[in-house]
Amino acid sequence: MNEFEQPSLFDSEVSSKHPAKGRSKTESKPSTPPENDTSLGEGPIHRLMDSNFLQYASYVIRDRAIPDIEDGLKPVQRRILYSLHQNDDGRFIKVANIVGYTMQFHPHGDASIGDALVTLVNRGYLIEGQGNFGNIHTGDPAAAARYIECRLTDLASTQLFNNDLTEFIPSYDGRTKEPVALPAKLPLLLLLGAEGIAVGLSTRVLPHNFGELLQAQIAILQRKKFELIPDFPQGGLLDVREYDEGRGKVRLRAVLDQKDESTLVVRELPYGVTTESLISSIEDAVKKGKIKTKAIRDYTAGHVEIEIALPADASIPNTIQSLYAFTQCETSISLRPIVICEKRPVELSVHDILRHNTKRLVDLLRRELQIERKKIDEALHAASLVRLFIIHRIYKRIEECPTAAAVRQAILDGLSPFRDQLRRDITVTDLDMLLAIPIKRISLYDINKSRKEEEDLLADFDAVENNLTDVTAYTIRYLKTLYRDYSDLHPRKTRIQTFDAIEMRELTAKELAIYHDEGKGYIGYRDVDGEAPVFHCSSYDKLILVWNDCRYRVIPPPEKLFVDKNLVYVAVYDRDKVMTLIYEADQITHMKRFTFGGVIQNKDYVCTPEPARLLFFSDVNPETLYVKYAPRKGQQIHQQEFAPRKVTIRTPKTHGIQMTTKRIASISMQKPRNWDNKAGPKGALLH
Repeated sequence: MNEFEQPSLFDSEVSSKHPAKGRSKTESKPSTPPENDTSLGEGPIHRLMDSNFLQYASYVIRDRAIPDIEDGLKPVQRRILYSLHQNDDGRFIKVANIVGYTMQFHPHGDASIGDALVTLVNRGYLIEGQGNFGNIHTGDPAAAARYIECRLTDLASTQLFNNDLTEFIPSYDGRTKEPVALPAKLPLLLLLGAEGIAVGLSTRVLPHNFGELLQAQIAILQRKKFELIPDFPQGGLLDVREYDEGRGKVRLRAVLDQKDESTLVVRELPYGVTTESLISSIEDAVKKGKIKTKAIRDYTAGHVEIEIALPADASIPNTIQSLYAFTQCETSISLRPIVICEKRPVELSVHDILRHNTKRLVDLLRRELQIERKKIDEALHAASLVRLFIIHRIYKRIEECPTAAAVRQAILDGLSPFRDQLRRDITVTDLDMLLAIPIKRISLYDINKSRKEEEDLLADFDAVENNLTDVTAYTIRYLKTLYRDYSDLHPRKTRIQTFDAIEMRELTAKELAIYHDEGKGYIGYRDVDGEAPVFHCSSYDKLILVWNDCRYRVIPPPEKLFVDKNLVYVAVYDRDKVMTLIYEADQITHMKRFTFGGVIQNKDYVCTPEPARLLFFSDVNPETLYVKYAPRKGQQIHQQEFAPRKVTIRTPKTHGIQMTTKRIASISMQKPRNWDNKAGPKGALLH
């Protein structure tokens, strides 16, 4: 297995039959069912569906949604570029015409062709547009195909096509031929990026910078380390700490500037975000109370400019953090670079893809040099033939030849003494070429000019031979020339930064005010007339509710929820916070300290091992509890002090420590005014 071979994600030879599940080894196989019985999933209809769906899935994966690693293009893109190449005369062509030409090869209608062509134009590398091709910043669509025009760029014309290196296959209807893959010398997949959804898998590859890709290819050929970082036409900020060579994810941010003390301006957008979607996300955040704004004004035209006016009391740094946290000013993209390699979908890193593209570039340039060498060799052979034919007046020999065969033989006999000056044996085609030389050319033949042309051809031949002896070095020079000619036209637009993590709960700590209507038994963040909020929390927090029967439940902050009048505790849920509980069960009072730990939302739990009545519950972890007992005949101890902090912290299901069998009248964390410091001994949990 070479460095580019990877395990396939799709096996085109999957069996259409499924083994029966759950059958023991000793169980006898069922008898063969009738042909119309599909109860076992092996009837003719089932097999037909299996076979047809497998063919459909294979077609969608290989011929529609997933790009080919060879030229980095999906079929519709390849057909568009080939149609432009066939009709290229240097002038702009109506997009509607190109759509029509492309439909000779593409069986899926004109809509997908038009959309793909507009996308290629907006990428800016391969197709040049004239007219309204939409706006990548605002998301506005392109004009109708009959109103806009396009043509190949110089980069595409010189780097994508060579009929001598292109393999052709019949089109879908057999009327014409289309290329299997273009002999592209550019890493188009990484240059343009790709996104596609097929049956059972999807691919997403981000676009990269033109110059950086060429520099990385040079580094590969020089066996040096290299790094690839995405670059987007919209610009923006990019955090690539989790990029993982294109197999992880990236975080993207808009560029925000402060215009004045109360105005922020969005200058650049994250990849895939438009001004319309960004403004919509800001408005949603305002409605939810996560951001405060006075107005949002969109002045976007050629460049992005969205002004966000803030109220006088707004904090600029906090607002910027909130924009990144709650709007599309920050987005995250997960990546999975799947390509078609040897007719199968394979997952590769972007480094592996570029290495494959570089290896293919070396092979293409070698084949081009071999073809060029052959053409120069043929030109030298033809020039030598013409020179010998004219200088030695061999054409005179054919004047009296009675037949065509005699003419050909006369020429062969005349050239025979000069065989050592020719580059190969003379063929019938060579003889036809000599016989087609017009008299005017013979009469005006210039021997010095002819020798100069042959010397130039020999120099070209030697140069090609030298390049073929070290194709790697030739490829490096080729890439450096491309970089010099085109890299300035495509500068990097996206800036690399490391984004600090935004703590959502800190930004929204006071987002929701929680009310508790004890009289009606409701809690929630809906305002209650005449009631003060119990506490504030974030929409990302969870609430813990505790009832007097020792039940507890964890819920998200509700707008309004009926909890009955027996609720004794509500707070922000903290799984590690220590709680102090005193409860009575079977006329015995216990004390315990515990933490709630992990729970499932909206599920009832109990914090005692048996049904009990809650007497005291607190999360403040008091140093001393002052307990007064109910009067009883013959009772000598009427009050006690307890130290809860000496109780070991347990889980909610533990019993705790027995406090007393007396009936408790009151429990207080503050010493009561009528507390008798001399009355009775202290309890078992004394200081």
